[in-house]
Parts: sequence; C-alpha cells; structure tokens
Amino acid sequence: MSKRPVLILWMLLLWASFSVVAQAHRPDDFHKRYTLKQVVVMSRHNIRSPLSGRQSALQRITPHEWYHWSSAPSELSLRGGALETMMGQYFRKWLVSEGLMQENEIPAEGAMRFYANSKQRTIATAQYFSSGMLPVANVRIEHHCEVGKMDPVFNPQITDDNEDFKALAQQQIAAMGGEKGMTGIGEKMADNYKLLERVLDMEQSRACLEGDTCHFRTDDAHVYLVKNREPGMGGSMRLACQAADALVLQYYEEPDEVKAAFGHKLSQEDWESISEIKDWYGDVLFTAPAVACQVANPLLRTMLEELQCDGRKFTFLCGHDSNIGSVLAALDAEDYSLPQTIEKKTPIGCKLVIEKWEDAEGQVFAALNLVYQSTEQLRNMTLLDLENPPVKFPIHLKGLTANDDGLYPYEALMKRFVETIAKQ
Repeated sequence: MSKRPVLILWMLLLWASFSVVAQAHRPDDFHKRYTLKQVVVMSRHNIRSPLSGRQSALQRITPHEWYHWSSAPSELSLRGGALETMMGQYFRKWLVSEGLMQENEIPAEGAMRFYANSKQRTIATAQYFSSGMLPVANVRIEHHCEVGKMDPVFNPQITDDNEDFKALAQQQIAAMGGEKGMTGIGEKMADNYKLLERVLDMEQSRACLEGDTCHFRTDDAHVYLVKNREPGMGGSMRLACQAADALVLQYYEEPDEVKAAFGHKLSQEDWESISEIKDWYGDVLFTAPAVACQVANPLLRTMLEELQCDGRKFTFLCGHDSNIGSVLAALDAEDYSLPQTIEKKTPIGCKLVIEKWEDAEGQVFAALNLVYQSTEQLRNMTLLDLENPPVKFPIHLKGLTANDDGLYPYEALMKRFVETIAKQ
C-alpha cells in the first residue's frame, strides 16, 4: 500500500476520534448514576441578515452584489428560523430521553421560561426554538423593551468608565497583541485581511476607485470605552469585521459555495480565516477580564437567579455572541477552539448549556457545554435528532476541578457565579 492511502486513512481515523471527543460522550453507565434536574440555556440568535444594509459601507468595499436576503437588515432569516426550529426539536428529543419533560408537554406555570433580548432576531429565535421544543404549548416569549431596543440584561454596555477601569481594560486589551499592543493584533490578522481583500476584490471596489480605501490597515484599530455604551472600535478592524460577518452569513445562506465567495473557490481553512477576523474583534471588545465582568454582570445575575429558581426546570435566554463571549470570559473559561465549524468561538445559533445533575446520594453537579450546529449542518439544513445531534463541546473553567464524569460540584459553580458578580 502506498503512503498516501495510509496517510488518508490515518487522518480519517484521527478526525473520527476527535469528533467523538467533541461530542462529549459520557460513560455508558452515566445515566444510571445521574438524573438531569435542570437546564439553563444562553443562546445566540440564529442566521440573520447583515447588520448593515446593502447600500452601506459593505457595498462600497466590493464591486460585487451581496446576497439578496429574505429579511431586513439585522433580522432573522427564513433559513435561520427553520434551523432554530430543528434545534428546538433536538432539545425536545434530548430532554424527553433524560426524563426532564414529556414528548408533547404543556409546562406548568413557572416550570419553563423563554426570555429574549428585545431585538427581532432574538425574539424570533426564541419563538422558533420554542415551537420546535414545545410544539403544542403556545409558549409566550418574554421580552421587556420595545422591539428593536436593547434590554439592559442583554446589553453588553460599560456601566462604570472611571479612569482606573479604563486604564486596566486598555492594558488587558493591548496585551492580546503582545509587545506591539493593538498593532500586534492587527499584524496577527495581516494574512486574514489579505484573503478578505482578495475575496471582496477590494481593489476594484468603489471605495478604492474613489480614493477611500483599498486595503485593511493593521495599525489603526483603537478601542473606546464609554459609560452606558457597548465597547466600541474604530479603524480597519471594525470594517473588516463587518465584511467578514456578512460573508460568513452569505456562506450559510447561499447554496453555491463559489457564488457565496463572489466567484472565488475557497477552502474550509479560508472560511475559517475569514471568520477568525470576527473572533478577534469579539475577543478584543468583550473578553478582557475587566470588561467581561462589567458587561456580563446583568446576564450573570439573571442566569444565577434561574439556576436557583425553585420549580424551574428549563430556561432559554436568547441574546448575542457578545453575551456568550463575555459570560465565558467573566467566568474564567479556558481558551477553546470549536471543531466542525468555521466560527471557532460563538457560532451562529450556538448555546451555552448549563446542566444540573443529581446522583443517587443526592449530591448535585453541573456541566457546561457549547451546543451548536456544525457548518455542514447549517449549510445543508440537516435534520437533528439523537442519532444526528448538533455538536456538543465541553467548556472547562479555570480553577475548578471536575470529577471523572466531567461534572463540577454544583456549589463550586454557584460560588464562581457569585464571586464573578461581586467583581462589578
């Protein structure tokens, strides 16, 4: 046998082994020793149209026409709604198999809660998910503000911009780029920028021809922290993130991969490289420890209240990637890179799932996982069930020790929540 077939076989076996790890399979006797008591889900909305309209800066930086979306800017797409319904159906199958609910359950008052930020894409995501999970229950989606406004619980805004905080936050952000600070971050993305420019055919764009911009600079990004506003960014990184975000969403929606890339043939690694720009942008704005503890504080309080709510067995909170990123950073999660997706941190529609388990002796434990549809499942609109599940990836918290089954003592997790909230 030649070396090449052996190498291919070895790679396939390695991928299969990695896939099993990524799915966080548990020992065969796990369900004989533990009973699922409660689940709290913090979800990102599913596929939406780009935040900016087609005649915005996005149109100026490419000569190509963007995908014609089924929804208005920033709103959930039809595909996003269908995919979220599938995810709700999977959760129904999973929770029924665990004995936490019945197949066609109509929950008792207070047993389940569906609470979304007051944006169309988050309310709609929660509605579609609940339709898949509880198809006969006619669930009411709770939201507290006028549609289109940000609910303070989900709004990752700065609440105290005193000089000491800003100095510490800017120092932590700059450290992400090493000795060169923000410029170092830009230089880390130099190859990503070049690929994005090539896919956009940026040198042929109106912005370039009119003398505005032909390239993404690596040395002009800056972060501003203003009270009662989200952390913000100026410079090329912001525009590059907008373009990368729109391209990734276009890739999910457009069946023709070449058409999705404006006529370019891209590899999986290329799409990951484009998406990495978004990951860096989110990390810079929302995951510095000082920033994360502040912007995630209202949501952490809500999650803790849900985990301690008597009679509550399921909670679905729906917000944004910034919510999941800042919550995980505030809780001091170990760094991770997600498999089977081009979005390595907070894929579209992903869910941070906190599971509460009890053993035969009455001891209570907790597990944290990110659950998400793989890129292939998103593009192919794959039906989900227990035999064809979404990806389930375990999240580990620094300083907490899990048992042999991968579960944390429940009180240790509650203590982490309380201590993190107190940092505000």
